[in-house]
Amino acid sequence: MIYEMQIFTLKSRSPGVVEKLFAQAIAQGPGFPRLRAFWKTDVGILNRIILVWEYQNADERERVLAEANEGTGGLPDFREHVVEEESRVWTPAPFSPPLTPRQIGNCYEIRIYDYPVGRIPEVIDNWNEILAERLKYSPLVAAWYSDVGTIHHWVHIWAYSDAGERERIRAATAKAGIWPISIVEQRLNRVPKFVALKMQNMLVVPARFSPLR
Repeated sequence: MIYEMQIFTLKSRSPGVVEKLFAQAIAQGPGFPRLRAFWKTDVGILNRIILVWEYQNADERERVLAEANEGTGGLPDFREHVVEEESRVWTPAPFSPPLTPRQIGNCYEIRIYDYPVGRIPEVIDNWNEILAERLKYSPLVAAWYSDVGTIHHWVHIWAYSDAGERERIRAATAKAGIWPISIVEQRLNRVPKFVALKMQNMLVVPARFSPLR
């Protein structure tokens, strides 16, 4: 299984228009069976939508994209609203849960870290060490990596009822010495082998038709 995350930065006042286009397309047709999430930024770079698609493998993704380019994919045309776009294909970590349609939170936190080449296996090992304790506080939505190119990437997504709950849980896990990983390193007096080159964070909310809400 692989996931593609598309991030579109839209013109001001366009997110609502694009959301409506998707809602109409879903209502008029069979929907988009590979769509797993449709989120809008609430904190971070504004006027963004984040689409997450699921594929069995790279071959299926290529076939679906070819159909879309031929105009048979059923996606609404919203190019006139787009300022910037980026897309990345992700591989789930062994402990990443499946993105099954369900309602688990009104607020999602998406954190993307950039690492030097070859560090992702160590990131996964570090997470394995403390993840069980962290999951007692809030559900993990996804933990994925991309190990292609000169910089490798790690994304983790968490669900909360709202931004206030996120703040309370962050404070509680830091006090308990179990999250973030830098807190664990301090508690264990462990010298980190490496640190992230760059980190970014978004708080997003789901559209009403998003399979993951």
